[in-house]
Amino acid sequence: MKLAAMQPYPFPYIGYFELMAQVDRWIALDDVQYVRRSWMNRNRILHPVEGWQYFSIPVQKSPRDATIQEIRLVNRSEAEHKLLAQLQHYQKHAPYFQQVIDLVCDSFARPNKDMLVDLNLNTLCATAERLEIYFAPERCSHLGLALDDKHAGQRTLHIAAQLGVDAYLNPPGGHAIYRPEEWQTAGISLTFTAMNQLSYNCAPYTFEPHLSILDVLMWNSFTEVKKYLNNVCFSRKENEQAA
Repeated sequence: MKLAAMQPYPFPYIGYFELMAQVDRWIALDDVQYVRRSWMNRNRILHPVEGWQYFSIPVQKSPRDATIQEIRLVNRSEAEHKLLAQLQHYQKHAPYFQQVIDLVCDSFARPNKDMLVDLNLNTLCATAERLEIYFAPERCSHLGLALDDKHAGQRTLHIAAQLGVDAYLNPPGGHAIYRPEEWQTAGISLTFTAMNQLSYNCAPYTFEPHLSILDVLMWNSFTEVKKYLNNVCFSRKENEQAA
């Protein structure tokens, strides 16, 4: 059983979905501290003139120590309209503009108590369904786990140990916070995904790597992205078997 535990982000980059496609169980870390001006409520798309721009989900003011699960949206409908407006410049050039608009509308239309974590999980679920990725997120706050962390990398170790999994997969950016010897002592395999290498033609714009999945899906069909993810997973399994 391979596990991943991640903070839920709105329409994250494709590396998030590469991770999602390679694990059996997914824990949404909704009980960690909310960080302002972070990926927790924003991501990046192409700018209509040059480079990239942020899109963000406006949230209400909260105490500094508030967790993600406590963060409320300012206005869900206005957030949807703002994001759709930011995406309009793609319409003249992106061949799959409408599939992205439908994805955004579906994500915002799903049940939501006007909480950021609900919306973020909705965007992940709606995207995973279209890419045919098994995704059944479990909220960490609902699992009743005992999490007494002495350093940042221990939280996921404690989650993995208490859930009885034998393998944990993390994005490549997490190397620094983990202590491999702790995982070895616990008898849990710790591995990391590689930084994704997906590139695509987005003329007349200049390609920008690691943008939101919304940008990827503007220029690539769901079938093409599924094929890319399947190839990533197949290559990883071959490498693991060879090792």
